[in-house]
Amino acid sequence: MNPKRVGFFIYDGVTALEFVGPIEAFNLAATTDDKGKRQAGYEVITIGINGKTVVSESRVSFKPDTTIADAPDLDTLVVPAGCGLRTNAVEKALSPWLKSRVHTTRRIVSVCTGIYGLASAGLLDGREATTHWRFTNDIRRRFPRIRLNSDVIFIKDGPFYTCSGASAGMDLSIALIEEDYGPKLAFAVARELVLYLRRTGTEEQYSVPLRFQIESTDRFSEIVPWVAAHLHQEISIDALAERASCSRRHFGRLFRQVYGTTPAHFVEELRLMQARQHLSNPRNCLKGVAASVGFKSVDAFSRAFERRFGIRPSDCRERFQPLTRRNGKPSVRHLATAV
Repeated sequence: MNPKRVGFFIYDGVTALEFVGPIEAFNLAATTDDKGKRQAGYEVITIGINGKTVVSESRVSFKPDTTIADAPDLDTLVVPAGCGLRTNAVEKALSPWLKSRVHTTRRIVSVCTGIYGLASAGLLDGREATTHWRFTNDIRRRFPRIRLNSDVIFIKDGPFYTCSGASAGMDLSIALIEEDYGPKLAFAVARELVLYLRRTGTEEQYSVPLRFQIESTDRFSEIVPWVAAHLHQEISIDALAERASCSRRHFGRLFRQVYGTTPAHFVEELRLMQARQHLSNPRNCLKGVAASVGFKSVDAFSRAFERRFGIRPSDCRERFQPLTRRNGKPSVRHLATAV
């Protein structure tokens, strides 16, 4: 294993979490040889405009390893988010440097509002990209040539990778590790980081479980996590009503008032969203996916899935293109096309 060099551009006003988390993921990506010696998958360096210590938004200070003038060749270049990125001084220094690195760097990545760095340099013109939902309107206004997709957590378009937020930066890091070294090492890193769920790029920024939890009242506060943990089982309205300590009829009426939908539709929505996640793994068969989210037959699952997403689950699985290679060649599709 020859370590791949990953460079993180850091600056005054950078958001620490946006690059510290991904750095930890890359540092954990290692194997052990027959003699028990650790083989690192990546060499990680931080790059500043100059050699001065940078102060993050949270006032934590970092000393860059090198500068943009002296930085070595990179396999992957990452621009993390931060309010400082949107200052004239940083933009003036970063844009020409990014342009000079395009043809010698295999991957250029932005984390969250790090997209401003790539966009200001014109690197994303005509390409599909994503960013944090709160900044989508500003990005569309300032950079109308970018085809912005705010419904996903990360996207690959050519050599450029963009993601939506801090936690999505971790998801993208895991996906990049998988692209380089395969799913076994990627899952090992995710497990070491105790990530609850390894998400694919097509996950929505504002997930269904989160939306329902935000809208919950005290009576229903435990319903969402309980349903999410028992999707493989039969879930009746009576069982949900019992957990909410009310009658079936009263539960149905209160549920609709709070969530604007029926309990049955709520449960099916969570089943199908979880199924879409499972379909991103090509090793999962349709029958297994259907059973894992509580459908008694593949036919019933397929009908519900196509009704919800407008595509058959078998076609969805084929169209999923995680950041891996097929037949030894780079995939030409990106994650946003899956569903």
